[in-house]
Amino acid sequence: MSGTETLLPEASVELAERLADAAGAVARQYFRQGLAIEDKADESPVTRADREAEAAMRALIAEAFPEHGIFGEEHGIENPDADYLWVLDPIDGTKRFITGNPLFGCLIALLHKKTPILGVIDMPILEERWLGVAGRPTTFSDKNGRREARVRPCPDLAQATILSTAPEMFQGANGTAFEALRSAAKLTLYGGDCFNYGLLASGFADLVIEADLAPYDYLAHAPVILGAGGAMTDWQGAPLTLESDGRVICAGDQACHRAAVSLLGGA
Repeated sequence: MSGTETLLPEASVELAERLADAAGAVARQYFRQGLAIEDKADESPVTRADREAEAAMRALIAEAFPEHGIFGEEHGIENPDADYLWVLDPIDGTKRFITGNPLFGCLIALLHKKTPILGVIDMPILEERWLGVAGRPTTFSDKNGRREARVRPCPDLAQATILSTAPEMFQGANGTAFEALRSAAKLTLYGGDCFNYGLLASGFADLVIEADLAPYDYLAHAPVILGAGGAMTDWQGAPLTLESDGRVICAGDQACHRAAVSLLGGA
């Protein structure tokens, strides 16, 4: 067992999957049910489903690990100085959720002293889930069972497929840098939110590039991608933490990652 693994309470892995189950049950209950939609201060939408799904996860964490901290998109942060901090996004892709699009997910991260050591990407309507645990191979599960997820090789940026949620997230210098990367790659597709990271972890894309993300938007992905053999950093190539600036590079191939850092790092 590696030193990283010893930092992870084994019961946390089982709890993380129960959290995803609980949030997914709430999301499925309200999906395509004509929920009332509110606008938050940043003008992003939120629904009863978002809030109830996060509340369900918080209750399970409080019961299992009352000493742990929790940072969620909908209900804020509690016990922020705890060694172990859960970071929750109950419905990543709320705009898709409210328009009946099934490509939304639940993101769950567990940090130890600000370093992500566990991550879950759960797609409740598709019934697909990626689980990343530090020191172990990432797994993918669906109706056919559970198996290892593995990135694909792509050492040449000119052959790379880039996924990103929306071009609007790249403004100013970020937009100029992203355009240079997009022009150097083979294909760029938009949409997908957290599903993009799962696709990369399973070898169906080569880069996910994003900007203007909150910690609950990116921290769950890092253990998933690393455990699948990929790399995930900020635009300067530094590891992701709670204090990262919200610009991320996710790559299946280390050479592709280096090329992306080279083009984006000066922005």
